[in-house]
Amino acid sequence: SSAASDVYKRQGHTVAKKIVHYHLPGLFEFYELYARFLPLTRTHPEYFYDWCDIASIYGAPANCLWGGGRVGAGDVPPRRVLALLRAYGISARLTFSNSLLGPEHLADARCNRLCRLLAEDGNVANGVIVHSDLLADYLRQTWPQLYLVSSTTKVLTDFPALRRELERPEFRYVVPDFRLNKAFAQLAVLPAPLRDKVEFLCNECCRPACPDRKACYEAVSRKNLGLPGPEHRCTAPDASEGYRFSRAMASPAFIGVGDIRDTYLPMGFTNFKIEGRGLGSAVVLEFLLHYLTKPAYHLAVREAVYLDAELDLF
Repeated sequence: SSAASDVYKRQGHTVAKKIVHYHLPGLFEFYELYARFLPLTRTHPEYFYDWCDIASIYGAPANCLWGGGRVGAGDVPPRRVLALLRAYGISARLTFSNSLLGPEHLADARCNRLCRLLAEDGNVANGVIVHSDLLADYLRQTWPQLYLVSSTTKVLTDFPALRRELERPEFRYVVPDFRLNKAFAQLAVLPAPLRDKVEFLCNECCRPACPDRKACYEAVSRKNLGLPGPEHRCTAPDASEGYRFSRAMASPAFIGVGDIRDTYLPMGFTNFKIEGRGLGSAVVLEFLLHYLTKPAYHLAVREAVYLDAELDLF
């Protein structure tokens, strides 16, 4: 609520003019969507809010050993993906948040090759989203050019644990569990350098009372490593419907565009992650409309994207 930002200001904090940075899903998976959408930000800047930008796009191609969170998807050549992002000054992030990695996995040729590509791409700093401290240490030693993001797959629901994670100097950003999104009393007392590192997960559809979030992520980690283990079955009453943006919006943990502009930005928080890997381009386009696009231009952007016959929207 804006009341939280009012309290923050009454405490004597001043907030310099800042802009919001969005971190978007589907680095490889939604290449065709972004190849159609990003040019609109140049040809029609009037369509989009001027108080935000696209800071990064994250993801992993299919069959990545280090992958986590979701099973990777997309087979677009990595150099083509990086060329698109380079043209728009957007950071690429590899989602390497597997929580079950051992020393024997660090030599994986494919994952190292992807890291090398991002590390040698000199335009914008690129990064890696990690869960495993083993992998984080390896990346810092091997690819120091890449910044690190602490993954939401750590399920940091305890605020003191989140604060300790934010204080770790090796992480440029930390994505808390979505259930801390509205912990305004604790968020308001974070010092500015730590506020700059918080990256809120805005549009999670998982119910706040879910007890299985960590088990769900571990099942994905096992699958990426080819390890045996139980398949995770979501026990939510509406699980059979899959992701619904409308349901995410009804969650008490949801952060919408109005919340960002009126509450979080005045408090000095500027980094917001939009989930969406595995959902399909049509749903991700709805996220781009909600978070980046002025309502008067939603239809114009939809038409520009939908009229590209090459784009598989569903």
